[in-house]
Amino acid sequence: MRNLVVFGGSSHPELVERICNILGIQQGGLTTGKFSNGETSVSIQESVREKDVYVIQSGCGHVNDTFIELLITIAACKTASARRVTAVMPLFPYSRQPDLPYNKLGAPLAKASTPTPTEKPSSQKYTFESIPPSPRHVSSVAHTPTEFPTSTPGFPFLSAAGSQPLPAAAARALDKEFEKLRMKDTPATTSMWQPRSGVAEINTGYKEWVAQSGTLVADLLTCAGADHIITMDLHDPQFQGFFDIPVDNLYGRPILQHYITSAIPNYQEAVIVSPDAGGAKRATKIADALGMDFALIHKERRTMRDHNGVKHHGREHASMMLVGDVTNRVALLIDDLVDTSNTITRAAKLLKDRGAIKVYAIITHGIFSGDAVQRITASALDKVVTTNSAPQLQNKMLLGDKLEILDISKIFAEAIRRIHNGESVSMLFDLSTL
Repeated sequence: MRNLVVFGGSSHPELVERICNILGIQQGGLTTGKFSNGETSVSIQESVREKDVYVIQSGCGHVNDTFIELLITIAACKTASARRVTAVMPLFPYSRQPDLPYNKLGAPLAKASTPTPTEKPSSQKYTFESIPPSPRHVSSVAHTPTEFPTSTPGFPFLSAAGSQPLPAAAARALDKEFEKLRMKDTPATTSMWQPRSGVAEINTGYKEWVAQSGTLVADLLTCAGADHIITMDLHDPQFQGFFDIPVDNLYGRPILQHYITSAIPNYQEAVIVSPDAGGAKRATKIADALGMDFALIHKERRTMRDHNGVKHHGREHASMMLVGDVTNRVALLIDDLVDTSNTITRAAKLLKDRGAIKVYAIITHGIFSGDAVQRITASALDKVVTTNSAPQLQNKMLLGDKLEILDISKIFAEAIRRIHNGESVSMLFDLSTL
């Protein structure tokens, strides 16, 4: 193809090579590096004057470094008189950060006790229960240690007077009571207590404000000179509204559906499960398209009250509830992105407790940051299926047959070819033709 140049960033060179092979072109000459102080250096090795340039950079690995590298490359191409520059970002960075503060209630897995010499450390490291440590008493008033008040019935969140916070000794005794209740919980009715921070909450009238990173990322790409954005399965499709330039949000759903129909025996007898309410719409689309049953895992949180019915902020009870039947069936967890694997590993345990024969996690973007791979290894998941929107070579070596990788290079190569030739891209959004 004439006047087409494809540059690949340092985040995912394997995907860039696959796309170029499908297009039948050589990858453009681009040298990236870093100075000793950490600054990014980009050097373009060929002319891009009046050419259609595509820069492929996935938002994975060291996200901030790769994103700055993408911005510098786009700006360099525009400065070198490129006719049009398109940023191809299979995994879009910063699209998960919401506008409101994210309360990660119950997300961290509770660590189990130290295993005995006869136990396997890998199986005892994670409990996959939604049970954080017991809450700590928070008080903005200093108190001297006194005995636990016995005149207040039930759980004495307040003293007998009903207006003063509990003294230190009473708070410690209350913590012990919560710990006893926590140890009595069963997997079917998992309870969770969320601790408050160590600083007392004082109502100053100031509303917490969080930087709008989505708007900033869109503005940075536009300011650098990007004329077009190509991505896949944005965590929130409304993110496209931050841009003043065209954004093509490709679907990963056809690849996932093809895997289900070709690799899952008797797939119509399986159940599509959404691990949370936020992904219900995504999962139901696959369930409806394949004529399969659907189930939902719902997390319910309730604020605790004392015997007088007074709410106590920070003392919350949460339970995971399965809406649907997975008994003696294969459960397919559908999600767009897995990062720390907290959600899917806890969901897998709940499904196995409710009678599921096998549990598959079928996702579009597998980031697997931190100790996500170790958690998946120790979890109840039988297999994790993801695309190669992020590099998966190292994860494949660690997980072996438990990880299966789907190739998305054909979809992006076809999108690049159609956009370069001025053809319609709507075919890529029509699931019946894929």
